[in-house]
Amino acid sequence: MMNHSQPQGADYNYTVVRQFALTTVLWGIIGMTVGVLIAAQLIWPQLNFETPWLTYSRLRPLHTNAVIFAFGTSALFATSYYIVQRTCQTRLFAPKLAAFTFWGWQAIILSAVVTLPLGITSGKEYAELEWPIDIAITIVWVAYAVVFFGTIIKRTTSHIYVANWFFGAFIITVAVLHIVNSMSVPISLWKSYSLYAGAVDAMVQWWYGHNAVGFLLTAGFLGMMYYFVPKQAGRPVYSYRLSIVHFWALIALYIWAGPHHLHYTALPDWTQSLGMVMSLILFAPSWGGMINGIMTLSGAWHKLRTDPVLRFLVVSLSFYGMSTFEGPMMAIKTVNALSHYTDWTVGHVHSGALGWVAMVSIGSLYHLIPAIYGHGRMYSNNLVNVHFWLATIGTVLYIVSMWISGVMQGLMWRAVNSDGTLTYSFVESIEASYPFYFVRFLGGVFFVTGMLLMAYNVIKTVKAPKESLPAPAEA
Repeated sequence: MMNHSQPQGADYNYTVVRQFALTTVLWGIIGMTVGVLIAAQLIWPQLNFETPWLTYSRLRPLHTNAVIFAFGTSALFATSYYIVQRTCQTRLFAPKLAAFTFWGWQAIILSAVVTLPLGITSGKEYAELEWPIDIAITIVWVAYAVVFFGTIIKRTTSHIYVANWFFGAFIITVAVLHIVNSMSVPISLWKSYSLYAGAVDAMVQWWYGHNAVGFLLTAGFLGMMYYFVPKQAGRPVYSYRLSIVHFWALIALYIWAGPHHLHYTALPDWTQSLGMVMSLILFAPSWGGMINGIMTLSGAWHKLRTDPVLRFLVVSLSFYGMSTFEGPMMAIKTVNALSHYTDWTVGHVHSGALGWVAMVSIGSLYHLIPAIYGHGRMYSNNLVNVHFWLATIGTVLYIVSMWISGVMQGLMWRAVNSDGTLTYSFVESIEASYPFYFVRFLGGVFFVTGMLLMAYNVIKTVKAPKESLPAPAEA
């Protein structure tokens, strides 16, 4: 494994890393709390308080944007800025531009917090923000690319560590996805229409939508995994060759999988089939990454007993493996005929979002925050442990309830009587889902409670005098 210790006289730029790390925790709490509120609204509709900007239809895009772009992307900014400096053994390129990416990104998040509840939306999944905000995102993202790749160019090491390959691919691809999908014709300051029409618009949207999952929520977080799992385990990456093969296979295949969101629609049949086949092949590189991460613990499995931070990272890999098995399976047309439009899809999304993205981010932050504040560990290891169990139990409650609800919905919708009429009305399927909606709400409450404990732990760690929290002795 590379030596990531600080080179003589080097002074890393941790200011921007600290800013993004702390706001990640804050936006995580806010985004997930909105998620719990809308989960509650599906059980108790009166919780919209008959107020337009508190209705489910307006808060749901706020929730997705907050957890993906405020929480998840802030975590990516924090960790990529930290990792690229440590592995390239040089300060961040263009520190003023790095500061601009922080303040620019926060301004974009706040603009989403204001516009989405007001009903200002393009109506495109994960791309709801209107055209002036889209332009701002592009500007900040280009600045991010300049800082990141500028740092790699001025590195003092000959080698580019694999985590940086994943971060680099994520930065470039997300820029292309965002610009192409957001092409629109503005008709006023806060209203625009997509440049594309009909089935083409749907295809471009899901090429974007699925690859936001594939590059932002997968490749970016694999960059995180490839640095923090070996560091926390104190072991080298299991197979460097596998990491390179897995990288190229993943980025070559993921981009083709989008049409599996459009089975049984007006999209040409061959396009749907191509999306399905590519999704199935994608299973191989996905599991290559999971196996590489988990096998990094060879010779260090005993650490899982005493190290809850490592537990977060390893369990996140297990959820990653499960989600990336489930995704290709749900892309099979016959399976999709049952799963599509049901809560099964919602469960699948959250096994990736809570189990993989949130848990790998939380584990990474628990490693990173003490390091950037001059400590060997977090203020309370016990609280990290409690957080681990709250997050794990919350995620399992969420996924299992949505699996059962989703499969039940799919079966009820396709049930027909002998005379060909539908056995159940749509309302009956909603009624049958109520108990599962309550369990899902409970899972969300567990997860947010863990985030609140994390916030307390982070505040205590940040406020502790420098080096007053020494690293625990090796067991």
